[in-house]
Amino acid sequence: MTDNQLRPRFWEIYPLNELNNDEWEALCDGCGVCCLVKFLDDDDVRYTEYTDVACQLLDCTTGHCSDYAHRQHTVPDCIRLTAADLPNMLWLPRHCAYKRLYLGQQLPPWHKLLHDGINHKVGFAKVSSAGRCVSEVGMSDEAIEERIIRWVKL
Repeated sequence: MTDNQLRPRFWEIYPLNELNNDEWEALCDGCGVCCLVKFLDDDDVRYTEYTDVACQLLDCTTGHCSDYAHRQHTVPDCIRLTAADLPNMLWLPRHCAYKRLYLGQQLPPWHKLLHDGINHKVGFAKVSSAGRCVSEVGMSDEAIEERIIRWVKL
């Protein structure tokens, strides 16, 4: 099998570490929430605080990375999520397919792999960063600390 194929209902059949690159990428709903500046509590992930301040590469209108393929060149600390990383990344939002599958849960009912059209769009709009964030460019650390949000659910 080549990497450019999605096996039918792969997320229900194969463990995360057995997915090909296209399957792995297809799990991402593109919400952009992982690209928001956050304050992590090293002792208790439940106390992670998200801001509405986005990485310089996130297009705040669409919620998508403007240079996904080369993002780590521009933003060296950008995370390249792998199955091995998931145990340390439970700060991901509760709707995140990677987190949900890692925890033995199903995809959110609106996920694009399950639905096209209106069902996906309505559910996605409730969790997406699109239209709800501002760029970090030119923003001070103090200003970022004032932008804590509550719409991201762990």
